[in-house]
Amino acid sequence: MPGLTEATKNSIRESVRAADMRSEPYPHAILENLLPQEVYRDLKDLDLPVVELAGVSGTREVHNGERSYIAADNLGRNAACRAIAEAFQDPETVSLLQEHFGTDLAGTYLRMEYAQDVDGFWLQPHTDIGVKKFTLLLYMSDDPSHADLGTDIYADKETHVGSSPFRPNGAMVFVPADNTWHGFEKRPIRGVRRSIIVNYVTSDWRAREQLAFPQQPVLEGAAA
Repeated sequence: MPGLTEATKNSIRESVRAADMRSEPYPHAILENLLPQEVYRDLKDLDLPVVELAGVSGTREVHNGERSYIAADNLGRNAACRAIAEAFQDPETVSLLQEHFGTDLAGTYLRMEYAQDVDGFWLQPHTDIGVKKFTLLLYMSDDPSHADLGTDIYADKETHVGSSPFRPNGAMVFVPADNTWHGFEKRPIRGVRRSIIVNYVTSDWRAREQLAFPQQPVLEGAAA
């Protein structure tokens, strides 16, 4: 649906240009109204399997077999999935992200995980360095009880300094570095905490089935 994709591209770009840029404890940004409401609602209401924690958490990798991605079949059967994938793959969008957040994404690949976190979930502080060159965490919940479920931010692995706002259709953005400590402190979650984790990853990413367009690096033709 070209109309939906174009609306999504425009909405993302407007949100990025209006970003609340923060410098402490490391450079990151808070975005609002990232997606058109139609796309946001459809994504929030996607019927995808919820990971059963079985008492195990701390990293997402411990449940690799149950994780969901906006890739493969999901792109073909859902217009909102297709729209957000095409919008973040679009050269103009990628160029704006590079310019606004000071990174080089040429030759990377788009990866979008659809996360559904339930009570008992937590994430140890980590930095996303290595093959991840860009991280955007899109929050999807209209439940007022979820207001304090934002991503936790740390000055270092042991020093918690706050959390990002968990606003409907809002997001946190950062360029991974050795000081971009973030995680999720264990606290009660009523229902399901939904988010989309948008990354641009290098060609070293092995799980190609997780990529939205595994044969199409962004800004193809530019230096990797």
